[in-house]
Amino acid sequence: MLSYQHGYHAGNLADVHKHGLLAWMLEYLTRKDKPLSYLETHAGRALYDLTDEAALKTGEAARGIAIVESWFAKNHPYSRVLAAVRAEAGPNAYPGSPMVAAHLLRDIDQIDVAELHPGEIVELRDAMINHAVGCHHLDGWQMAMSRCPPDPRRGMLLVDPSFEIKSDYEDIPDFFRKIHRKWPVGILALWYPILVDERHKPMTRALLDAIPDATLHEVRFPPARQGHGMVGSGMFVVNAPYGFDIEAGRLSAKFKTLKA
Repeated sequence: MLSYQHGYHAGNLADVHKHGLLAWMLEYLTRKDKPLSYLETHAGRALYDLTDEAALKTGEAARGIAIVESWFAKNHPYSRVLAAVRAEAGPNAYPGSPMVAAHLLRDIDQIDVAELHPGEIVELRDAMINHAVGCHHLDGWQMAMSRCPPDPRRGMLLVDPSFEIKSDYEDIPDFFRKIHRKWPVGILALWYPILVDERHKPMTRALLDAIPDATLHEVRFPPARQGHGMVGSGMFVVNAPYGFDIEAGRLSAKFKTLKA
């Protein structure tokens, strides 16, 4: 139930998709001189070494950020975060989503992230020691339900579970329906994997039935290694910021250039 550790997958093509869009949305939110809240349900450890044993074992970063970083201009917020994290933690460091948020948000903003895995929460708190981030050893679903709507009400929730619990696919649409009812102005973003059996499809249909005006963005890519089941990445976004479709379309075009 708590076996998943993202270190094996950090910097893969799904991370590029998720973190590229997350960075763009967070920068968009900071264009207004108003405070905001950022919540995250499944934080992980926030900082990864792409040369450690876990990353090298799967080779996913080598087939991910290592070959596609040029997709993002130097002034893109994702590129700026990558550069800042490498300057702080070394050239092989890679930021998880809490670190992306920590680097793009401001002193006036509130950041709260949850992580239930006992080992990962220790690493998360260590990584965030120099950043104003609330790191909570809690069930992320419960944290989100208890804190929404947050204060400030303007802001974003990121949900990116491992989906190691198969019931997540069935439970997530109802969760989003409830959160959207509690926080109708919030940007609510869900990341999900696209596997060869396309088990995500009933979930995304239910999500769109629940919140029809939400945005769905999916990209496909070659498996990171022979027999690997993930062949794409999806983002479901409620209240997507203005211009999100343009940035998502730009990424779609880049992903289509990948070859097996």
